[in-house]
Amino acid sequence: MKRASSALLSVLLALAVQASHGTTLREAWERAQQHDREYAAARAAYEAGNTRREQARALWRPSVMLSAAAGRMSNDSHAAGAQFSAPGFGQSSGVSFDTSIDNGTMERYTLSAKQPLISRERLAQSRQLSLSADVAEAEWQNARQSLMLRVSERYFDVVLASDTLRLLRQQDMAVERMLNEARDRYKLGTSPITDTHEAQARAETVKAQVLMAETDLQIKQLAFTDLTGIGPNDMALMQPNADSAPQGLLPFDHWLKAADQNNPALRMQAKGLEAAEEEAAKHSAAGAPSLDLVAQMGRDRLHGSGDYGSAENTSSNRMIGVQLNIPLFTGGYRSAKHEEALHMVDKARADGDRLRQQIALQTRSAWLGITTGASRVAALEQARKASLARLDATRLGREVGDRTTLDLLNAENEATAAELALLQARVALVTDRLHLAALAGSLDEAELESVSKLVQRPATQRQ
Repeated sequence: MKRASSALLSVLLALAVQASHGTTLREAWERAQQHDREYAAARAAYEAGNTRREQARALWRPSVMLSAAAGRMSNDSHAAGAQFSAPGFGQSSGVSFDTSIDNGTMERYTLSAKQPLISRERLAQSRQLSLSADVAEAEWQNARQSLMLRVSERYFDVVLASDTLRLLRQQDMAVERMLNEARDRYKLGTSPITDTHEAQARAETVKAQVLMAETDLQIKQLAFTDLTGIGPNDMALMQPNADSAPQGLLPFDHWLKAADQNNPALRMQAKGLEAAEEEAAKHSAAGAPSLDLVAQMGRDRLHGSGDYGSAENTSSNRMIGVQLNIPLFTGGYRSAKHEEALHMVDKARADGDRLRQQIALQTRSAWLGITTGASRVAALEQARKASLARLDATRLGREVGDRTTLDLLNAENEATAAELALLQARVALVTDRLHLAALAGSLDEAELESVSKLVQRPATQRQ
């Protein structure tokens, strides 16, 4: 009996610890890595992109080709006006030679090797493959940061929706109490019927808002579940702390420089510009010639019978040397491709400038959101305290007859709005910090863990 009680107590304590711990941003991120299909596709694309570096190196390695063929073949040859000489036969001129093999057996094999030495086109291809691998790496970093941002956004969407529902339910209970009081006072003749009507109207409005908040919370919870696999019953999400503002925020110029150097989108655009320049070089006139070291060994054998009896033709060859290829005329194709590639370089450069402007604007917006967000949170904290004090004073004034029911309803509504505004400001401060780190290319597990420590204040009930 004691063992059973001890085991039950251990289970209850474990559940209590789990419930009090809650789900942090870092834990939600770890779950999302295993559950999100978009992230899985990004991981596969990154692994595929890494293989392009090996492809780039392989372009400059020797290639060896073995070819073999066998089949039925007929061959007739005639040579006239030849000169013939042999020991014991003297020398003869005007000699003719005829060979004939009908439907004979043909055997052929060739072993060849080729080592590129000079080729601007091949160099451009290898550089483009390496750049493509760099782009895949930047895309992977961008995918990881995007998932962190999506996790945090949906995390706080649930937090805001949950707190909105909680506050509206509190307001609904408060308004319902005021409605009952107004009805009682009207029956006693101490308040007019308008108080009852005003409380009834506000009660119905708040009930409608509660229904909308319940629907919104369910939608936000499903979106969070789709991303992380955490079910609504397992969600114990936490609100940002009051001190969620970062300490010692670096100046804007530092973040702008970091974004210009490390932002994944800008890195991808820069690599795309380099790839476009290599494409232009590949189709230029200077990129046309190529020089290769080649070696080849082959043997042909044809045997059978023909017009002159049994016959056999055998030939063997071996060669090693260099091979120079210079395209002299391509019908204008190469020059047209070169012109196209030059225009694509201009496009890539213009796209890069436009993207750099957008990133700079987003960086400034996130930085200003943090620098002004702390003051905004402090102001809203004071506004919340003032609204709660006003609510208490209005409630007391309503009891002694100095305030009307409408005054109390308005005070209750403003107190709820002040609490929601404060929570939204705290959430905005945290998300701006995450967005600023992502724009600078520094959003990683360490930064998420640092932010996660600031999101550990559970929801508090308003008395």
